[in-house]
Amino acid sequence: MRYSLPALLLVLLGSLPGTLAVAAAEAPSSAPQPPTRVSPLTAEQLIQILDETVDWYRTLGIQQQNATQPSDLLLLYANRQTADEVVRLAFQIARANAELLSSEASSAPATGAAADRSPRALEQKEQSTAQRGDDIQKEMDSVRRELATAPVRARSDLNAKLLELQGELAMVKAQKNLLDTMSQFVYENDAQRANVTALKARIDAIAATIPAASATTATTPLAAAALGGSSTAAAAATATTSGNAAAPRTLGLWELFGAALSLSQKLTNIEAVDQRTRALQETFHKIRAAPNDELQRLSAQSDQLANAADNANGAALKSLRDQFDTLAWLFTQTSAIAIPLSKVSVLLSQYHDNLDKWRTSVKRQYHEVLAVLRRRLAILLGALAAVLVGSELWRRAVLKYVREPRHRNQLLLIRRIVTWVLILLILSLTFITHLSSFATFAGLLTAGLAVAMQSVLVSLVGYFILIGKYGLRVGDRVQVGNVTGEVIDLGLIRMHLLELTPQEPRGPTGRVVAIANSVVFQSSGGLFRQIPGVNFAWHELTVSLPAGSDYVALKNRLLARVTAIVDEFRGEIVRQAQTIRDTTSLPASTDVTPQVQLQFSPSGVEAKVRYPVPLNRTAEVDERVAQELHQLTQRSATAATT
Repeated sequence: MRYSLPALLLVLLGSLPGTLAVAAAEAPSSAPQPPTRVSPLTAEQLIQILDETVDWYRTLGIQQQNATQPSDLLLLYANRQTADEVVRLAFQIARANAELLSSEASSAPATGAAADRSPRALEQKEQSTAQRGDDIQKEMDSVRRELATAPVRARSDLNAKLLELQGELAMVKAQKNLLDTMSQFVYENDAQRANVTALKARIDAIAATIPAASATTATTPLAAAALGGSSTAAAAATATTSGNAAAPRTLGLWELFGAALSLSQKLTNIEAVDQRTRALQETFHKIRAAPNDELQRLSAQSDQLANAADNANGAALKSLRDQFDTLAWLFTQTSAIAIPLSKVSVLLSQYHDNLDKWRTSVKRQYHEVLAVLRRRLAILLGALAAVLVGSELWRRAVLKYVREPRHRNQLLLIRRIVTWVLILLILSLTFITHLSSFATFAGLLTAGLAVAMQSVLVSLVGYFILIGKYGLRVGDRVQVGNVTGEVIDLGLIRMHLLELTPQEPRGPTGRVVAIANSVVFQSSGGLFRQIPGVNFAWHELTVSLPAGSDYVALKNRLLARVTAIVDEFRGEIVRQAQTIRDTTSLPASTDVTPQVQLQFSPSGVEAKVRYPVPLNRTAEVDERVAQELHQLTQRSATAATT
C-alpha cells in the first residue's frame, strides 16, 4: 500500500514508542495553564476597517479638486496631515491584531483525533524527546567517567552499557527529526495559521496602495496634528474672510452665476466627505469596546497571578513567571490596538472640525455671492425696465405729436436702434467683468464683422443717407440705372420698387425689383428722384415747320396754344416751382412758362417746344400738345401752298 508524505508521517507518528507517551504523561499535572489568547477583532473586521479607511482616505482627491483658493489649500494640507496619521494608525491596529490572531492560532488546543497532531501537541512531544535525549547524553557522560576509573573486570559491562545508550540516543535523534519534519508540515498546513498568513499578506497589499500606510512613524505627532490642524483651520477661515469678502463685487453677472454653482458643488462635496468621516468615526467607535474589555480582562488575570505568586514556590513560581511574560506580551499587543483607536478618535474629530470650518467658510462665500447676484439681477431688471418704459413713452410721443409719416418712421426707427443699443450695453456691462478685456474683444469682433459683412454695413449706412433731407419715402418714383419704379418698401438693407414701363403712359409691369441701399455709393448706377413736394417735369418736342411760312407768327401761335394747355395746371406747378426755389435758392426755378425756340437745320426750320407737365397727367398733356402742334403745322402748310 502506498502512502503520501503526510499520511506516512501520521502513521509513523502514531507508531512511536510508548516512551514518548510516558514522557508526556510524566509532565507535572500541576503546571499552570498559559493565559487565554483572545484577539479583540476578527479578520473580517480588520479588512472592513482597512477598506473603509482607504476609501475615506481617497476623498482627499475630491477635496483637492475643490481647493481653489489659498485658504482651501491650508485646510487641505491640515486634512492631509490628519488623514495620513489616521491611515498609519489603522494599519498599526491591523498589524497588531494580526499578531494576536497568529498567537491565538498557535495556542489554540485541538480536539478529538487531531489533538495528537496539533502544532502544540507536536511541540510538547518535541520538547519531551529533546529532554529525554539530554538525559541519555548525561548518562553517557557519566558512564564514560566511570569507564576511565573502573577496573578491568568492570569495563566490559560499562562498554556494553555505553553502546546501548548510544543506540538509544540515535533512536531518540531519529524520533526528534521525525517530529521536526511533522511539526513543520503541520504548521504550514494549519488552517488557522494559513488564514492569519493570508490576512497579513492582504494587509501588506492594501498598505502598498497607500504611501502613508508604509511610514513607520507618524507624519506629524498627534499633538502637533491636533493643535496644528486647529490653528491651520482658524488661519484658513481668517484668510477666507479677509481675502474673499470683496471678491464677488468685482465679478460680472456671468462669473457670479459660475461662482454660485461652483460653491454649491463645493458644499455638496464637503458634506459628502463629512458623511464619510462620520461613518468611519462610528466604525472605529464600535470596535473600541473590545480592546478595552480585553485590557481589563488581562489586568484581572495579572492580579490573580500576583495573588497566586504570594503562596507559590519552586516550579510553580517558574510557571507563574512564564504566564506573566505571556500576559505582558498580550497586554502590549492589545495596547497597540487600544491606544491607536483613541488617537484615531481624536484625529477624526479634528478632521470633522476642519471640514465644519471649511463648510462654514464656503457657506459664507456662497451667501455673499447670492446676495451680490440678487442685487445685480435687480439692477439689471430695473435698468431694462427703465429702457423699455422709455422706449414705449418715446413711441407714444412720436405717434401723438409727429404727423408726417416719413418723419414718424424715421423717429421710430431711431427709437428701435437706441433701445437695442442700450439693452446690449446694459447686458455687456452686467455680464462682463473687465471693461478693458471687453473693449479689446469688442474691437476685434467689430473688425471681423466689418470685413465679413462689408456689403451689409455699407447698405446699412446707405439706408440713413436714403432717408435724409432729400431722401426716399414710400410712394416716390425713382430711377436706378435703367430701372424706373415706385418705392413700395424701404428697409435697412435694401429697398423694393414696383417696376414701371419705360414708355408713356407709365404703368406697372407686375414685377418688384429689390435694390441694395449701397447703390447710393456707386458712381455708375445713379439714383434719380423728384425733390420732395415736386411732382412735375419738363418735356420737349421738336416740330418741322413748313417751308415758306411765316416762322415768327407760327412760333407765337405755337407758344400761345401750349401756354393755354399748361395754364390749366399752372397754379399747382407754380407752387411746386416755389418749393424748388426754396430748396435750391435759384430765382429762375419759379419760371414755369412754356418756351418755343426756332432752330435752322439742313432740312429746314424746326421749332423746339419745352413745357412743364404734371407727372400724374403726363400722357394726357403730351397728347394734347402734340395734337395742337400738328394742327397748326398742317394749317401753315396749306396756307403756304395756296
